[in-house]
Amino acid sequence: MFNKTRRRIVLAIVLSLVALMVVTLATIFISNRLAAERENFEMLRTYVERYSLNSQGQGKGSMGSPGGRGPMNDEYRFRLSTFYSVAFSMDGQVLEVNGGDSGLQSRDELLTLAQGFLDSGRDRGTGGNMAFMVERRESYTLVAMLDMGLTDLSQQTLVRQMLLVGVPALAVLVVLAVLIARRIVRPLEENDARQRQFISDAGHELKTPIAVMSANTELLRRQLGQSEWLDNIEYENGRMKDLVKQLLDLSRAERGDAARERVDFSRLTEGEALPFESLAFEKGRSLESSIRPDIFVAGNPNQLRQLVSILLDNALAHGTGGAIELSLRAERHRAVLEVKNPAEELKKEQLEHLFDRFYRTDQARTDTGGHYGLGLSIARAVAESHGGSIRASWQEGKAVFTAEIPIVL
Repeated sequence: MFNKTRRRIVLAIVLSLVALMVVTLATIFISNRLAAERENFEMLRTYVERYSLNSQGQGKGSMGSPGGRGPMNDEYRFRLSTFYSVAFSMDGQVLEVNGGDSGLQSRDELLTLAQGFLDSGRDRGTGGNMAFMVERRESYTLVAMLDMGLTDLSQQTLVRQMLLVGVPALAVLVVLAVLIARRIVRPLEENDARQRQFISDAGHELKTPIAVMSANTELLRRQLGQSEWLDNIEYENGRMKDLVKQLLDLSRAERGDAARERVDFSRLTEGEALPFESLAFEKGRSLESSIRPDIFVAGNPNQLRQLVSILLDNALAHGTGGAIELSLRAERHRAVLEVKNPAEELKKEQLEHLFDRFYRTDQARTDTGGHYGLGLSIARAVAESHGGSIRASWQEGKAVFTAEIPIVL
């Protein structure tokens, strides 16, 4: 139980840290990307503003332009960037193609890119590894482009750096999460161990006075004969004996220290179901069994018998009549033991507490039949100590109890 709690704490911490890291890194990446794109469009705008087409149809692609604003090549960020431009006449003729200084793009490639950006109908945007800007002037249309290869390379470097830092940091945080989970769970484990030890010690200590009371009651009966007072003492002493036995069974099941062996769970379930068939018949009910043969599990035979008998006894004691359905099947390498019986509706809050110690769906019910609200707690402890689980549900007018235990070959 505490291993599962520890895993859940670690998982919650790790998922929170991963979510925080992903959000942080995504925020850094997106903000950096947006800032880079904003700067690219600012440089494109400067390029477009300083671009002019000479009278021979040759554009001034040298980044120098009239107006006294100074050469763009003097600025560091422009020297690291590669600009391209294509000028189209009003009737779609190519007036000028500026391939920049890098020679990375051929004339035909630039024309194809420029025509595509022009046909898109947008004034600015990105496509491939290019940022583009379209400006329509009196005598021609300019399509200016900026190679974002350097920006993309910078983004890739940023991602690599974030992963190089983030992954080791996450690994360290996972280790810290495990240590924190252990420290959180340790007091609970110690407290639970003390409670179990107390139950075990108290149970063993109570066995002696119960035995003495039983012997003394028998001696008094021989001397005094029949007496309703002695009957009451004997009845309550028997109830106390049954309760102590169940407490000790619960303690042993929760410790999970019983000897394990390879058990034919199918035969065990069939054998445990036989006496309940006659008990059900006496109450005007029936027990319908569907047990798949040759299902083996690793466990303690006595505790597994107890698991089957608890579920059948619970169905017999708390059902509203009709047939009890017992089934055992194999699903996904697990033995699935299921008991169904007609019952009053079980609400969600009741289902959540059915396996708690001393819990009763009907608080006014008396303690007849040796039921003290510990049976299902023992069943859960047995299932979990065997590496399995147990759950309860209410389906179509029936209470359904399902226990799963890993199969062994």
